[in-house]
Amino acid sequence: MQEDYITKIRSAYNQFTKAEKKVADYILANPRQVLFMSISDLAEACDVGDTSVFRFCKTMNVKGYQEFKMMLSLSMRSNDSGLNVTEDKTITLEDDIAELAKKVLSENISAIQETYSLIDGKQMTEAMNALTDAKRIVFFGVGTSMLTAMKAMNKFLRIEPKVVCNMDAHMQLITAATLTSNDVALIFSYSGSTKDTVEIAKSAKKAGARTIVITRFTKSQLTQYADILLLCGANEGTLQNGSTSAEISQLFLVDVMYSEYYRRHYKKCKPTWERTRDAVQDKNYT
Repeated sequence: MQEDYITKIRSAYNQFTKAEKKVADYILANPRQVLFMSISDLAEACDVGDTSVFRFCKTMNVKGYQEFKMMLSLSMRSNDSGLNVTEDKTITLEDDIAELAKKVLSENISAIQETYSLIDGKQMTEAMNALTDAKRIVFFGVGTSMLTAMKAMNKFLRIEPKVVCNMDAHMQLITAATLTSNDVALIFSYSGSTKDTVEIAKSAKKAGARTIVITRFTKSQLTQYADILLLCGANEGTLQNGSTSAEISQLFLVDVMYSEYYRRHYKKCKPTWERTRDAVQDKNYT
């Protein structure tokens, strides 16, 4: 996918130092202005030293400030036909219903677009190969992410009976500990820092299972136990904790994986889909 540096900054945000976060915050708020600023101008605007800006560039895996600006410019040029990256989607106490609804819509659309731009073809292919080879596919998540895991299991169960998901966190830990090298653990966590989720991933990894992690940030306590990493978009503001945009971005990835799994194994999945459809058909009014 086309690399989007605005998205890349957001995904790497939790690994920045305090000074680097000041630089990141300014760039995210003023991406176009930054293109015309020297390293000293940006440092002064962020109230940090030139070295902090340079360290920020190194954290972003570019050789220096000029290369960073070039990559940012190319990224923004590719996004000009899409959603305006500078549009303020932060919900405030002063918003009326119309403005609030517009921001929620914009945030949800942005979450899907950002998740799409973050898809790594190689990682996604490895994930699909792992799901194909697995004897069991076990979905894990805690809190809001547990709901996402349940929805993912419900979707896959319609075409593949080897999927499992337990709602209780303790049961998830027990399940993770009993996995084998023939199993895949598909773990959902927006932050990647939920203690129970990290313990689940650690147990699954210790048991020898392949671990697929769907999360927001490239580096966290959780990602160190990931064999395969799939990143989702969406940023939660002060008034948006638990917002559905984070769930929507994860479910977009689930839809991509489900569609690819169905495509790969159509001859096997189609009869299963028909049986599951027929099983609940009489539950609907006609």
